[in-house]
Amino acid sequence: MSGMAEDEELLHATAVQLDTPDGPVGVLLRGPSGSGKSDLALRLIDAGARLVADDQSRLIARGGRLFASAPAELAGTLEVRGFGLTGVPSAPEAEVALIAELDAQAPGARLPEEEESRVLLGCRVPCLRLDPRAPSAAAKLRLAARSRAAALAAPPQPAPHSDRPERGRALPVVVVTGLSGAGRTTALKVLEDIGYEAIDNLPLSLLGPAVLAGHLDRPVALGADIRNRDFAAQPFLEQLDQLVAEPALAVKLLFIDCADEVLQRRFTETRRRHPLAQERPLADGIAAERSMTQPLKARADLVVDTSQLAVPDFRRLMTGHFGLGSGGGLGLFVTSFSFRQGLPREADLVLDVRFLRNPHYEPELQPLTGRDARVAAYVAADPEFQPFFDNLTRLLAPLLPRYEAEGKSYLTVAVGCTGGKHRSVAVAEKLGAWLAEQGRSVTVGHRDAGGEGAGSARPVAEMSHG
Repeated sequence: MSGMAEDEELLHATAVQLDTPDGPVGVLLRGPSGSGKSDLALRLIDAGARLVADDQSRLIARGGRLFASAPAELAGTLEVRGFGLTGVPSAPEAEVALIAELDAQAPGARLPEEEESRVLLGCRVPCLRLDPRAPSAAAKLRLAARSRAAALAAPPQPAPHSDRPERGRALPVVVVTGLSGAGRTTALKVLEDIGYEAIDNLPLSLLGPAVLAGHLDRPVALGADIRNRDFAAQPFLEQLDQLVAEPALAVKLLFIDCADEVLQRRFTETRRRHPLAQERPLADGIAAERSMTQPLKARADLVVDTSQLAVPDFRRLMTGHFGLGSGGGLGLFVTSFSFRQGLPREADLVLDVRFLRNPHYEPELQPLTGRDARVAAYVAADPEFQPFFDNLTRLLAPLLPRYEAEGKSYLTVAVGCTGGKHRSVAVAEKLGAWLAEQGRSVTVGHRDAGGEGAGSARPVAEMSHG
């Protein structure tokens, strides 16, 4: 639809938000025109629910979660037969945790089970069939919403401490795609090194049967790009949806990206031909591939931009997100950087410390980096430093467990200053030490510091803070 992003969709459905003891639950009511979506929504609203969208629901995927809202012109109104458009209690947006397929022939709905689900915009959502005209329909839906909320509120189970999945557990599968020359082959090699069975350019349709037939019994990394026979985004996504819907597989889509100018330099230096630029300029081939693969990038669980990543940092990033047998828990990487050199594209959180006093203007400190105790003391002596750092740790302390609860396995925190040598390095080192004191697995690196420690990443336990 015009004006909508690749990870958005306007769906013929009604959305409501139900309150439960474990928090609000967004429910999507689906069915053909006249199936009773608005009537059921009215009964739920009369019992305390809030309308999100009537008949037309705008869906958007964010961070692997699905959210619903109403088009601006329809927000807060419900069409009631015999009354027309009516203002009702509403919510601007709700996370969709349950789908109700309205079917007058439903023999009696059960609460949703794990395998009863629908995949929308790459998000798998539990689903139940429901006769909307049954007197108990609203009560059953509220009961299902409470059950779903309780399941979401339950603490996550720790990951197994083994490279091989236990019998009965979902097999990890990473589908690796992206732009030619961006590093897809390197990503497959890294995944192979950390315990995955890497298979390049195998049609997606053959992976599911191979796994389910028992031919593959360890984590799988599957490479697929425009060199695949009959490659096209829509068939690719359809095959991916089939894999995601398979309970025996835990599938993630990884997209390897890179800036156009860097891709052009790489192809020029290696004298390789771009697959789509055989008879036309290199820039045209890159542009055509970017257009072809944009739906895959929008759908990806993780996008890694390799424009500024050295191979060791790329390996660290891949291992952090997809490592096996690490004992679970959120892995953290803290890096300093220079704003002059651009933001680290893999960063999840970015901190700007340019408000602190700059050691660059002190002649005896200028040649040093923030790893030197004298520079660290100078930065810490700024009256604004301690309030800033105290507020930062108060923010992160409750935030990190929430990331873990959402299933995030790796987090990159980037700390930037003007030159990336003094203030950002000192703050990154102190933050890394604090995280280690909290029992966190953390690595600290300095992208633009120059000299000792530049461009390298070290586990905090191996670092000297003296």
